[in-house]
Amino acid sequence: MEVSAHKDSFARDHLPPQQDWPELLLEGNPDVDYPARINCAQMLVDNMVLQGHGDRVALRWRDGDTLRSMTYQALMTLTNRIAGVLVDDMGLVPGNRILLRGPNNVMMAASWLGAIKAGLITVPTMPLLRAAELKKAIDKAEVQAALCDSRLAEELEYCLAPDHPSFCPTLKQVRYFHDDGPDSLDTLAAAQTDTFVSCDTAVDDVCLIAFTSGTTGKPKGCMHFHRDVLAMCDTFSRYTLSMNADEIVCGTPPLAFTFGLGGLLCFPLRVGASTVLEERLTPDGLLATIQDFGVTMTFTAPTFYRRMASLVGNYDLSTLKNSVSAGEALPDATRQLWKKATGIEMIDGIGGTEMIHVYVSSPPSEVRRGAIGKVVPGYVAQVVDEDFMPLPYGEVGRLAVKGPTGCRYLADERQHTFVQHGWNLPGDSFAMDEDGYFYYQARNDDMIITAGYNVAGPEVENVLLTHEVVAECGVVAKPDDERGNVVKAFVVLKQGHDAGPEMAKRLQDFVKTAIAPYKYPREVEFVDSLPRTETGKLQRFVLRQKARE
Repeated sequence: MEVSAHKDSFARDHLPPQQDWPELLLEGNPDVDYPARINCAQMLVDNMVLQGHGDRVALRWRDGDTLRSMTYQALMTLTNRIAGVLVDDMGLVPGNRILLRGPNNVMMAASWLGAIKAGLITVPTMPLLRAAELKKAIDKAEVQAALCDSRLAEELEYCLAPDHPSFCPTLKQVRYFHDDGPDSLDTLAAAQTDTFVSCDTAVDDVCLIAFTSGTTGKPKGCMHFHRDVLAMCDTFSRYTLSMNADEIVCGTPPLAFTFGLGGLLCFPLRVGASTVLEERLTPDGLLATIQDFGVTMTFTAPTFYRRMASLVGNYDLSTLKNSVSAGEALPDATRQLWKKATGIEMIDGIGGTEMIHVYVSSPPSEVRRGAIGKVVPGYVAQVVDEDFMPLPYGEVGRLAVKGPTGCRYLADERQHTFVQHGWNLPGDSFAMDEDGYFYYQARNDDMIITAGYNVAGPEVENVLLTHEVVAECGVVAKPDDERGNVVKAFVVLKQGHDAGPEMAKRLQDFVKTAIAPYKYPREVEFVDSLPRTETGKLQRFVLRQKARE
């Protein structure tokens, strides 16, 4: 590895041993042949200005009824000022971890870029997360500081309170944006200079810890280098999306998800294009955004495309050329519904937080019905059995992937599960045909993927079990035409409590107050007992079968 610029060595100290990394396909690939010293935020913003494109529009947004924009020059200035606040006012040093909390807006995007310019390691988080969920990420990454939208302050404040169960002892300071207070990020940034010398980071210095949730609900921190951020742009975006400088993109995935971070920020910035950042979008709202901003490419989950298909006649979508779907399996019925409504062939893709972005996909001209696609240039993949032997064409097995990016968990024994024999094992079952097209079958574990969100069944169970009326429960995925899956809870009530719609709503509301609202069970079925093995283990496969029925 290159000599690190980090004064705080936490990230390198907590990387898995190199023998536990996947094989990285870097040599001989000019697309990912980067200099030894590189700062990805500088490459995404400042380099565009240095190349004479400072007047191009980088960010767009809606301010009431007014459409606003920010040039690359202005974005460079804003990110420099934020970096100055982090270093001068907050005293942070390269390698420190900083939590980012906010919806998709200019300040959230600029905070991510400014923090990376300062050599910090960003830990972006979903706006919907509660204090207990934030604590898991903060404690795991030993986060020292945070930048947060002032409208989301309440849950983060609990993490600062010594008498609260979610108190985080490493978190020492927070600056809020969209706030006019004397210590707010906005006020401090306004007092900074326009210039900042970006940290001279190594190409393999960690700049992002992206958290994902496994089947146990125990968060896994995925550690990504400056090189990885650029590599996702120079593989999937370059070859499958063919993104160019004239694109205007928009979509629904949060910047805290690598799907959103790539599609809605890094990909367009890498080529001098622009992105529309919208904090909250309904299907109608996304269509209106496409129409009003002249959007050429959109990113969202299959659920949104299915809902939008019946509404497209109400909007002018003449500028839209490409639609990208990821986050969950794309049903062929949804693909065909969208194509019939718009004439656009969907770009489907499968990726993951561990790999930073999409590694199997196909451009519209190469789509094969029923398949997600082929490996993205720069990656290789195979379908293997339990002994890691490649399977014949058409047989279902485990997907194994290699490429210029790969899984490096933050101090987590599950590294040995995800990475085996130099390959990444994302936990998906696939079949491959003779032409190299991959056909998705199912997840290998108990993760529930609903409307593009990952929900761990055991995490929801743990919340339900804290309610006074719940004796036992099991949470599984139930197939759903619109959402792919919905979260379904099978609940055994304690004696003396009556089942029914009112009780179901009471439990649903309880879950919403404890963890992110999107994780609540949309269906609650009351049962007398749960299926268990002789050793007392819950048989989730029986519940899944019952949910399907």
